[in-house]
Amino acid sequence: MKSRPSRPRASDLLRDRASRGSYHFSTEQLANELGVSLTAARSALRRLKNKGLVATPHRGFHVVVPPEHQRLGCPPAEQFVPQLMDRLAVPYYAGLLTSARYHGAAHQQPQVFQVVVPRNRPPIHCGLVKVGFVARHNGAAMPTRRVNTPRGFLRIASPEVTAYDLVGYERHCGGLENVATVLSELGESLDPEELSALGELSPIPWSQRLGFLLDLVGHSSRSKALAGFVQGHAIETAVLVPGGNKASAKRDANWKLLVNADLEPDL
Repeated sequence: MKSRPSRPRASDLLRDRASRGSYHFSTEQLANELGVSLTAARSALRRLKNKGLVATPHRGFHVVVPPEHQRLGCPPAEQFVPQLMDRLAVPYYAGLLTSARYHGAAHQQPQVFQVVVPRNRPPIHCGLVKVGFVARHNGAAMPTRRVNTPRGFLRIASPEVTAYDLVGYERHCGGLENVATVLSELGESLDPEELSALGELSPIPWSQRLGFLLDLVGHSSRSKALAGFVQGHAIETAVLVPGGNKASAKRDANWKLLVNADLEPDL
């Protein structure tokens, strides 16, 4: 009587996947490869997680944790966010302080990997790795660039989109003073005409604040075209710090902006 072929072990499958450069898989894929039920596959996953070999950034989506990342309990976000967004069919780009870092404006290492998506999503906590999501309804229309990662490629905001998002979502970036500091480093990467063209895709006050901040940190050569856009499109005077005190604010005529805060960026 012939003996049945033994089923593969989950740990062996992980090693085989890693050897083929396949680090991401679903619960269903593991069940199929092991030849077991979903319940048995989930039990195998629990054992693998307890050994630090697998992490689950999202329900049903798992990643192999190589030895060099087991201290974190999860691979870095750039090594699984693109694959997760593809699985969820959600357009995305890495933005704000995260994309600023990729463009060389790394004043401080961001503690959260920031991802822009069309609608709000709960954050991801995977081991020590944190992913935060920011909703921008027209994010899919924003110009992006591709950067290579050890697991494929990551879509990041262009320098100009990064600048707008830093200003528009300043509460996610440590406030306008920190934004100004980052812009001082990002400024050399900005294309003036592209910056002006993107004004059509963002709220007008974002352009007003961005132009003022670029002037403040010594990048007025990058903001000239944007000033023309503001003069032609800004109907109302905006405030530099939304919700701030306007009683003693001075008006900047060039940017049609009430300057209601004294910013001291770290230049």
